Amino acid sequence: MATGGATATAVQQWRALLAGALESNAHLNHSSYFQLATISVNGRPANRTVVFRGFQEGSDNILINTDRRTKKVEEITHNPYGEICWYFTESWEQFRINGRIDIIDCSTRDLAKLQQREEAWFASSLNSRLQSLRPFPRLPVLEEPCEDYQLDPSTGPVDSFCLLVFGPEQVDYVNLKTNVRFLFTSSHSSDQSTNVWKFEKVNP
Repeated sequence: MATGGATATAVQQWRALLAGALESNAHLNHSSYFQLATISVNGRPANRTVVFRGFQEGSDNILINTDRRTKKVEEITHNPYGEICWYFTESWEQFRINGRIDIIDCSTRDLAKLQQREEAWFASSLNSRLQSLRPFPRLPVLEEPCEDYQLDPSTGPVDSFCLLVFGPEQVDYVNLKTNVRFLFTSSHSSDQSTNVWKFEKVNP
């Protein structure tokens, strides 16, 4: 079993692998999309495709924009754990990232988190922001929706806009071209202030 040494080394390795995959597949539009699985209130799995919005500044947390009225927010509120599955078709690399999801919405009281939500809002395209003005998701269509949605580009996030912060706890990486697989796992340090990452090379 091959294991990593310093905490920073393990973190840097999986981040470097992901950065390399993003770069080598950047010409493919779908490379910025991945699947996010959560657990429904009834205990069954729920999966959907979301857009990678980058990393939270100063951390390895993955950012995802969503509508707070969607089922995924209800599911995460009920059970905050989820898993990302990200496959890069050009380089044949897969990342399965397991972790805990934090919800930042209009009811959040932490001012620093609200600032992150606002930054995420303005970092999104105007068309993406307009999605938050559309009718309540998954309800029956009673009449044809009006497509003439208006939004002042300088206006801050609307109540339905929500930022999800995915905190990785395990990263399962496999490269199908080289037949190499690594498992990265984090745990809290003794003082609970930082995550300690370890990794091992495992059979594909």
